[in-house]
Amino acid sequence: MRMHRSWKIIIVNILIIMLTLNGCSAVEHKKGSAANHSGKVETASSRDQSDTCMAEIEWMDFLFINGINYLYNQDGSEEVKDSQLGEQLGEVSFLVSNHACTNYTRMDGDAAFLPIGTPIYALKGYKPEFRVVANYKVYEVNENAKAATMGDLLDIRDRVVKVSLDSGLDGSHIGDFSPEASTAFIDQLLPLAHIEYQEIYKNAKPETGIFLRVHLKDQTSIRMVFYPNANAFTLGAYGTEQLKALIMAQRAQIKSAAGL
Repeated sequence: MRMHRSWKIIIVNILIIMLTLNGCSAVEHKKGSAANHSGKVETASSRDQSDTCMAEIEWMDFLFINGINYLYNQDGSEEVKDSQLGEQLGEVSFLVSNHACTNYTRMDGDAAFLPIGTPIYALKGYKPEFRVVANYKVYEVNENAKAATMGDLLDIRDRVVKVSLDSGLDGSHIGDFSPEASTAFIDQLLPLAHIEYQEIYKNAKPETGIFLRVHLKDQTSIRMVFYPNANAFTLGAYGTEQLKALIMAQRAQIKSAAGL
């Protein structure tokens, strides 16, 4: 069920945070090689722990390039056409799944499931800091330390059609924000200061999140989770009281109209 996948993503995300607290290093853009903190080039074979790792790790479908972590937007995008491919940004240099262990540290060119040598492209119409393409799949930013605001993180200004509420049980669509509320939501979201989402998880107490979906003009969408008690978004921002009130009011109206 989609609910299990949604919560699994959040849970496994915490694991990836734990595995990457040591930070990330730059990469030499060579097939199958990366540079560690000392600048020494490590090949894919030298990083391979498939023969020694006894842990069972369930990785998210992530891609890390140019210091930005991306996740496959499985629910909100479709297969990319050749005509949508922009310039090549690099290629995968290390396959993480079944080759990394609990001491894993991300490096540029790492990918959970993409084979070494897979080209990584910009997606036409979007900044590469927001979305890239690999294996004809859309990978969307979920971590960018250089983004000062949510607007820097998400290249969605003037691209939004509406905001909707999804079920936290199965991910199904429940209802839409009003047009006015959708506009107000985006206008208030994008100026928010972006912080590392490790801070969100570290400071927030366990609670049930509100699943929101932002629908874009190209018929793709972005899912984000809002935690009302923490007044925080999992993408890495604390909301204002005004934005929280808007979300809670729209949620109440949508659920009431749906008989929930």
